[in-house]
Amino acid sequence: MSTPPASSTSAPWTETVVLLDASGAPNGTAPKATVHTTDTPLHLAFSLHLRDARGRILLTRRALSKRTWPGVWTNTVCGHPAPGEDTADAVLRRCGRELHLDPALISPLRPIGPHFRYRAVDASGIVENEVCPVLLAEYAGDPDALPHPAPDEVMDHAWAHVDDVATTARNAPFLLSPWLVGHLADPEILAALERPAP
Repeated sequence: MSTPPASSTSAPWTETVVLLDASGAPNGTAPKATVHTTDTPLHLAFSLHLRDARGRILLTRRALSKRTWPGVWTNTVCGHPAPGEDTADAVLRRCGRELHLDPALISPLRPIGPHFRYRAVDASGIVENEVCPVLLAEYAGDPDALPHPAPDEVMDHAWAHVDDVATTARNAPFLLSPWLVGHLADPEILAALERPAP
């Protein structure tokens, strides 16, 4: 699993995102803190759905301190691969950072929406503009004994049946992140989430 690069100073690690051109090819990098504005450039991200043995997916509720979509429910974890970082490493890094999950309890990741891309505008005017591959993994731990999440990232979490979440996405999409609504409106992604684990 990737870790922030070692430094000879005590300065905090600055998260960097990969910028993309209109075709989705990398064309630069930028500090994450500067990217999300009212004119956010297209950049690389990922979304993970973690599923338990009963077929439920783990939802997380974004902390109220989050800059965009505070307090809304979303998929298990989202994030941005650092330049040169493998996506699987980035996913496990964020699972550890946000949810304190043991990577040994997470199955190998499976792409279920490799070409997912979206643009959405928060009520504050901040834009998300991402090529955001969607991945699925199985959770081998006790779903009723999850660690406490990092409070600056996640204020709550819950396991839910996919059909119930899809109904919420159709009837009350404002309760969910726009990217999760997009996942559940995509037939390929929805079918993969509903399909039993191999």
